[in-house]
Amino acid sequence: MRTWCCCLWLCIGDDMGGEAKSSAGRGWNSADEADSENGDDFADLAVRLGFADGDIEEQMTLFQEMEMAMNGGDDPDPLAGGGGRAREGRGLGRSSGRAAGESSGSVSGAAAAVASQERDHDWHHKRAKFHADTGESNSATACSANAGSSRIYSDRHFNLFRDSSASALKSEPLYPTSSMLDIIDYAYHIESRDGMDNVSDVDGEAKTEDIEVRMDLTDDLLHMVFSFLNHMDLCRAALVCRQWRAASTHEDFWKCLNFENRNISIEQFEDMCRRYPNAAEVNITGATAIHLLVMKAVSSLRNLEALTLGKGQLGDAFFYALSECNLLKSLNVTDATLGNGIQEIPINHDRLRHLQLIKCRVMRISVRCPQLETLSLKRSNMAQAQLSCPLLRDLDIGSCHKLSDAAIRSAAISCPLLESLDMSNCSCVSDETLREIALTCANLHVLNASYCPNISLESVRLPMLTVLKLDNCEGITSASMAAIAHSYMLEVLELDNCSLLTSVSLDLPHLKNIRLVHCRKFADLNLRTLMLSSIMVSNCGALHRINITSNSLQKLALQKQESLTTLALQCQSLQEVDLTACESLTDSICEVFNDGGGCPLLKSLVLDNCESLVTVRFCSTSLVSLSLSECRGITTLDLTCPNLQQVCLDGCDHLEKAHFCPVGLGSLNLGICPKLSELTIEAPKMVLLELKGCGVLAEASINCPLLTSLDASFCSHLRDDCLSATARSCPLIESLILMSCPSVGSDGLYSLCWLPHLTMLDLSYTFLTNLVPVFESCLHLKVLKLQACKYLTDSSLEPLYMRGALPSLRELDLSYGPFSQSAIEELLSCCTHLTHVSLNGCVNMHDLNWGCPGDLSQSPSASCVNDVLESNNMLEPAELPNRLLQNLNCVGCPNIRKVFIPLLARCYNLSSLNLSLSNNLKEVVIACLNLCLLNLSNCCCLETLRLECPKLTSLFLQSCNITEEALEAAVSRCMTLETLDVRYCQQISSVSMGRLRVACPSLKRIFSSLLPP
Repeated sequence: MRTWCCCLWLCIGDDMGGEAKSSAGRGWNSADEADSENGDDFADLAVRLGFADGDIEEQMTLFQEMEMAMNGGDDPDPLAGGGGRAREGRGLGRSSGRAAGESSGSVSGAAAAVASQERDHDWHHKRAKFHADTGESNSATACSANAGSSRIYSDRHFNLFRDSSASALKSEPLYPTSSMLDIIDYAYHIESRDGMDNVSDVDGEAKTEDIEVRMDLTDDLLHMVFSFLNHMDLCRAALVCRQWRAASTHEDFWKCLNFENRNISIEQFEDMCRRYPNAAEVNITGATAIHLLVMKAVSSLRNLEALTLGKGQLGDAFFYALSECNLLKSLNVTDATLGNGIQEIPINHDRLRHLQLIKCRVMRISVRCPQLETLSLKRSNMAQAQLSCPLLRDLDIGSCHKLSDAAIRSAAISCPLLESLDMSNCSCVSDETLREIALTCANLHVLNASYCPNISLESVRLPMLTVLKLDNCEGITSASMAAIAHSYMLEVLELDNCSLLTSVSLDLPHLKNIRLVHCRKFADLNLRTLMLSSIMVSNCGALHRINITSNSLQKLALQKQESLTTLALQCQSLQEVDLTACESLTDSICEVFNDGGGCPLLKSLVLDNCESLVTVRFCSTSLVSLSLSECRGITTLDLTCPNLQQVCLDGCDHLEKAHFCPVGLGSLNLGICPKLSELTIEAPKMVLLELKGCGVLAEASINCPLLTSLDASFCSHLRDDCLSATARSCPLIESLILMSCPSVGSDGLYSLCWLPHLTMLDLSYTFLTNLVPVFESCLHLKVLKLQACKYLTDSSLEPLYMRGALPSLRELDLSYGPFSQSAIEELLSCCTHLTHVSLNGCVNMHDLNWGCPGDLSQSPSASCVNDVLESNNMLEPAELPNRLLQNLNCVGCPNIRKVFIPLLARCYNLSSLNLSLSNNLKEVVIACLNLCLLNLSNCCCLETLRLECPKLTSLFLQSCNITEEALEAAVSRCMTLETLDVRYCQQISSVSMGRLRVACPSLKRIFSSLLPP
């Protein structure tokens, strides 16, 4: 059985060509033991399935390796003693068994008979449960009765299987073809002969193999597993062994024979019908000669229940023969010519329940089926349809353009139990026909009369109607609504593209769904229906008034109704409203959604692009989300919504007054309202407030006890009293940005003492003259930004490096400041607790020399660096503490000429140094043990570069004037350098790239603007 497990992997594990691989596995012969007859059969099968000799050899080599591995590493070579005997016993080479059979003294006839009986007994015993009830199946009977026979199907045709495309083989569902079963028979033939070979083994290997077979899956479990396979996989599984073949051909799996769009011959189809006479479903749509095939199916398959065919011509003999299929319940004919196309076709059947004749060509049709329930004649070009179907409930004659009004009337009224009628695209239908249908078919619930231009429904009464579709009916007007109002059971109403419809006023208690799309003259909608749950109104350019009363409507979308001015809603369950681009809506819309306005459960309101709104006032306890994007006309916003959690004001650039009292907002961005001058916020849950860019904001009352971040940058009119009031009412502020707030002075900064948690303060671009209020009020400050504070002096920084002010300060930004070289040097040498310092654009800074002035002998050597790296317990003098500096930025400092950072500077934590755009920088000497990134881009005067940075990984020298020799010497000291940028370096040639990689073997990326040599 292990052998067949390998075959299963070969036949099912691969999507394409699995059958051929498995067949190849069972037909493999060694070179010295080849059987000519078997080899020819096998080669013929392989060629017909499209396999080359190399493919078969490759697969069988793998197969033999798996076989040897499963047998504990036994050599399958027949010359290797016992291994060869084992191979013969397993029947892997059939010629070995044959040779043994030819030997006169190898096995006696009695022993062969006993082995055969044991094998057959084991076979029938394994099929005990579900094989016993397959006596009526020809295929199952053949499997059991002919288990030992030699049936060869090498002369079968495989055109059907070979011509099928790969996509057809993989499509679902996959159904059998005759050639598939040819492969199964071939596998059965090979298996039978292998079984006879196994009998001839004198060493008892066959009995051992039988024991292994008995350990296989039981038939019941195998049957359950195979029930999950499609027909193509069943055909592949049939190639494994006799048990699997019998299980896969069980009729339970072949109740439906689908040959749709397959080139199946009459002989093949007849063979399939003979194999599975109990098949209940057949599909031969698109097959050749469908008339002959269906006649064969009707005469052979007595249990046929469903028949699907089409794409061809059906003679009248088929319709007369239908009565022979007593169990037929469903007949589906698509795109076919019935008879000769001009004669009357009779369809008479006593048990037929479902009949579809779609897109068929026939002149007249007569249907007499007393049990028929559904009938579809859609898109058929018949001129007359005579029906005698007293139980018919569903009739579809849509797009039957040749049916006259009288023919439609005659067909419909002959079915008194009709419940659903589709007459869409029947242009001849009149109101008179609908009146007679209404009188005759009292149970009619569904009517589709779309694209019927001659109906108006003005005198039609359909009281039991639940679904009415009137799309593109030119005769439907406002007067038609009176007739529709009598359909008090109506649930679904569709009125798309009714061009003459001007108003709809309905009071229907059961109406759930209504559609009004592209009704260009539609102006007024008045609905009173408690069950309404969905409404679709779109592209009705003249609509200006809507009045809806419903207890079930939860979502209302009225997008792009440019003329809508009045909206009245009494919707107790309404939760979402979208009025995007309703440009004519006025401020009165707010009353609809306020408390007491008829929508008590409203949670989401979208009023985007409603440009006529000026003053928006909402007072709602249920509103959670409000969107007013691109409402450029709004000047005043007043929200009293305690549960409001989200508000969008993008594009409200004319907003002048905003009041949020109270709201449940957690964050608010008013930075997109540049004209905002008055602001009141009462938000007990707000933690983030952005007022960036509110340049005219002068009065602001902010009461947010949980606020932690306030961005008031560019609020040029923000005064000290406003800042003081905000500090008192928002004591939890941690981050305060006052960049470009020139009106803030010392009084406002002293009020920051009310913010004990303040850790980040940005006073960039202000007119401050001293920092004493900051040093005294913000004792726990960690980040201080003072960019471009040009009125500060060197003395303003003295409390930092002389008196130890702000001991928790870690980040300091003095970019573009007026501070002198001496003040910067004192700051960097004394404030060793700083971790991030920015000195970008400081024109008064000349050098960055942290060693002895003028003495470069302190520049460390490689041995010094190694000593420091190897020593973990270096003793440092107490008066020279280590610097905590990690990041130093000196971008765009035009007067820096020299940078000297030796080991004695104690910058053991420095990891990033940015000196880019320092045009006059000539000499850089750095020894930092933990420096990872050094940026010297656009330092066009750089001449000297000496580095002792064992952990440097990135070096940027873009547009520098450094020489090749200096660069090679510098990178040779950087043992972990990975990225080097030398783009636009004039003195660096493409030839030097190789030398740089030799000097620094750790380099992974070199960015250069030069082409390789």
